[in-house]
Amino acid sequence: MSDWKPKRFWTESAVVAVDDGYTVELDGRRVKTPAKAALVVPTRAMAEAVGREWDAQEKEVDPATMPFTRSANAAIDKVRHQHAEVADMLADYGDSELLCYRATYPQELAARQSEQWDPALDWAAETLGARLQVVAGVVHQPQPVDAVNRLRDMVHALDPFRLAAFHDLVSLSGSLILGFAAARNWRTAEEIWSISQLDEIWQAEQWGDDEDAAQVAATKKAAFLHAKNFYDLSV
Repeated sequence: MSDWKPKRFWTESAVVAVDDGYTVELDGRRVKTPAKAALVVPTRAMAEAVGREWDAQEKEVDPATMPFTRSANAAIDKVRHQHAEVADMLADYGDSELLCYRATYPQELAARQSEQWDPALDWAAETLGARLQVVAGVVHQPQPVDAVNRLRDMVHALDPFRLAAFHDLVSLSGSLILGFAAARNWRTAEEIWSISQLDEIWQAEQWGDDEDAAQVAATKKAAFLHAKNFYDLSV
């Protein structure tokens, strides 16, 4: 969307119900995606969030200030047409789940991983029906096939809008289980993001903060929190 910067031509936006959901009209003209598809979203709340972004534009449309519009565009123009590929890519995180690979040293780090990550794996076993196995070190060890396949089926069951949000929840956290935990409100999105950053937080405590790394982390956190909001507005 980097070249998609039309001048503002409208006075006000309006949310309109259509056959497949809701859309946004700008002085009666329906918004379209960059690929010229109709921008139709599943809930009124999401359409209202999109509409507020259009109302906030000034002389030119700046996509960088329109995260809900961008996410809706991605769901419609990309995820909808590549659903199976996106779902498979995310499901593959399950066989190399971040939370399963534990440090053997130092003991304090290993203990912190157990304290914060074990409850998430227990939640996944109880709520998702998928028990994953913890291993020491970083060498890949396959997870139980039944658990991996169950998680895969749940990812494939997501509609394009939820899958678009889920993509960011998983890829930003690096964890399929934490992606599901955020989507299903196991804990707050802030808490889940902190759990995903355990190793990075540990390193900062030992060696001090890196300003550039902290800025990157802050940007990723904001994107993670947005993805959670977009997921919630999808249902």
